[in-house]
Amino acid sequence: MEMKMDVAELQAFLELDFPQVSKSFEFVEVAPPFVTMMLTASDKHLRPGGTVSGPSMFALADVCAYFCILAALGPVALAVTTNCSIDFIRKPVAGRLLCRMELLKLGRTLAVCEGRIFSDSIPEKIVARASLTYSIPANP
Repeated sequence: MEMKMDVAELQAFLELDFPQVSKSFEFVEVAPPFVTMMLTASDKHLRPGGTVSGPSMFALADVCAYFCILAALGPVALAVTTNCSIDFIRKPVAGRLLCRMELLKLGRTLAVCEGRIFSDSIPEKIVARASLTYSIPANP
């Protein structure tokens, strides 16, 4: 599968269209059919007890899936999440979280992605797994 956007183009799109979250996420790699992004989890991402919150890991998976689809489609800003299932497997602590998202299917109206989130605190183990479906706008 050919990607229509590279890391620099995706980062520029993130900064222009999503300035409210652009400083939270960083692109690590675009290698078809995968996109890898990073979230550096700080105190604001933690639950009591020092574990990274589920909403923070969900945000990483959702943003990574969105940009995985954009990398394949090109700069189409209207794709929306229609379904997400996420399994929280282990408790990561503050630090770098990496999400490696794979584009499993890119159809005319739906795209399906699956991702795995890893933490620097336990790099050899998956901390979460997510499956996401997006609706693609007509005539992207």
